[in-house]
Amino acid sequence: MKIQKKANKTSIFKKIFIKICRLLDYEIIDQANFHLPVTDQAINDDLSKVGKKSLTMPMGKIKITRPVKSLTIILRTCASINMLTQSKKRLLDKEKSEYTIRSLISIINSINFAKDLFKNIDLDLIIVDHMSEKHVIEKIKSILSKQFFKSRLIHLDINDFIKNINPINEKNEKVTDNQISNMSNIHQSLLLAKECKDLVYFVEDDYIHSKEAVKEMILTYEKLSSMLKRELILCPADYPYLYNKIENSNIFLGEKKHWRSIKETLCTFLMSKETVKKYWDDLTSTCKFEHYPFEKPFHKIYEKEHCLSPIPTLAIHFTNINSVFGLSPNTDWEKAWIESELK
Repeated sequence: MKIQKKANKTSIFKKIFIKICRLLDYEIIDQANFHLPVTDQAINDDLSKVGKKSLTMPMGKIKITRPVKSLTIILRTCASINMLTQSKKRLLDKEKSEYTIRSLISIINSINFAKDLFKNIDLDLIIVDHMSEKHVIEKIKSILSKQFFKSRLIHLDINDFIKNINPINEKNEKVTDNQISNMSNIHQSLLLAKECKDLVYFVEDDYIHSKEAVKEMILTYEKLSSMLKRELILCPADYPYLYNKIENSNIFLGEKKHWRSIKETLCTFLMSKETVKKYWDDLTSTCKFEHYPFEKPFHKIYEKEHCLSPIPTLAIHFTNINSVFGLSPNTDWEKAWIESELK
């Protein structure tokens, strides 16, 4: 009986202590079972709260001072063109439309995995398409009609942009029709980004995303931007070509992944509307003159801002298997491909 009374006293004291911790906004851990009694969670649960706090064990809590207000995803599609600048076949040797649809499906799967976040964050998916076949457009519309979030499809008219494009590129060669389409699509996407509220994710239609991608990018952006007191640029792909040279890189701890600073990306990345406006001339220069490499103006921005890439990757670039711009290292690309299949 005495043992029972002692146990009851211990239990009452513990409950009072937990309530005090809640009032003071402290977190405690029961090391016997890895339970967090204040929030009633396990140590491996999602501990962060979007817009409020980032909690990574055992690093502790970071107050979010830069909450994400909205996310606009702009997917640039062109299912009729297999490769932009080369004739080689893609990994798995499928029709381009197959990669376009799977890219869309993988983004939707990732959005649904992060669905709870969008109770507090506005979400919009915009597809800017050029010359995809009618049956592909109908399939895209059918997929979008079944989702919980806002979406729209815009048909690109390159006549709105072609007059701004220098017909001769940096290599003193004629700019191809495929590149004119690409440059016009980027220009249209940037114009749309200026109308957005907060974060904008520019993405090409040959990137297959993991289900964790969207959630990791949002929570990592909040955490690291709050820590660093500045806007960020996030690239979801861990490109193999960035390991071909020795250079310094800073390592950050995101929500569930490590992120490293990089100085180069392709044309898929996430940034804020504020950053888009700040570097408008640099960003739009890619739409007016074909640089070599094409992304050179982006790289100049990364010399001034933090551009980060996840380790391991959150998205796989399904280009030619021998391309240094393609398959990220230490990644199960086959699993990603299967999970992006239209059910």
